[in-house]
Amino acid sequence: MDTKSLIIEVATKLFQEKGYIGVGLSEILKACNISKGSLYHHFPDGKEELLIACLDSLNEVITQDIEDIFNQFSTTNEAIEAMIDKLILNFETEGTITGYTFSSIVSEMASLSEPVRNACSLLYSKMQQIYSKKLVADGFSTEVANSLALTMVATVEGGMMLCLTQKSSHPLKIISQVIPNILKDYTK
Repeated sequence: MDTKSLIIEVATKLFQEKGYIGVGLSEILKACNISKGSLYHHFPDGKEELLIACLDSLNEVITQDIEDIFNQFSTTNEAIEAMIDKLILNFETEGTITGYTFSSIVSEMASLSEPVRNACSLLYSKMQQIYSKKLVADGFSTEVANSLALTMVATVEGGMMLCLTQKSSHPLKIISQVIPNILKDYTK
C-alpha cells in the first residue's frame, strides 16, 4: 500500500472512532509511522484536506457495497433487509459499524466547512439514488421513490447511531422490520 493510501485508511478509522476534533495530526503520524513532511506532501492543506480524502474513500466503499447488495436482490425489501443484516452482523461481531458510519464527522464538521459538508452530502445523495433506483424498479413513481429513499437513508443512519450509543444492535433489528411496512403503506 502506498503512503497516501495508508494515511487515508488509518485516518479514516481514527476519525470514525474518535471524531475529527478528537484526532490530532500527531496521532495520525504516529499510527502511520510517517513524518509530518510526508503527510503534508500528500495533503498540503492539512487535516481538513485529509478528512475530505477520507470521506471520498468512504463514499466509494460504502456506495459500492450498497450497490453490490442492491444488485443481488430483486426487490427493495430484500435488498434493504440484506444490507441491514450485514450492518447488524458487523456490529455484533466487531462491536461497531466503522465501515459505514460517518455521522459523527458530519455533526462535528458539516456546519464548519463547506468542502466537508459537500463531501458528506454527496455520499448521502448517492445512497438515496441507489435506494430510489431500486424503488422505481419495484414500481414506485420517481417522486414517491425519492421520498422513500430519503426516509430510508435517514432511518438507517439514525439506526446506526442508536446502535453505537446504546451498544446494541436492537435499533437496526427494529428498523429491518419497520421499513417493509413503510414501503407497503405507500401505493405504487
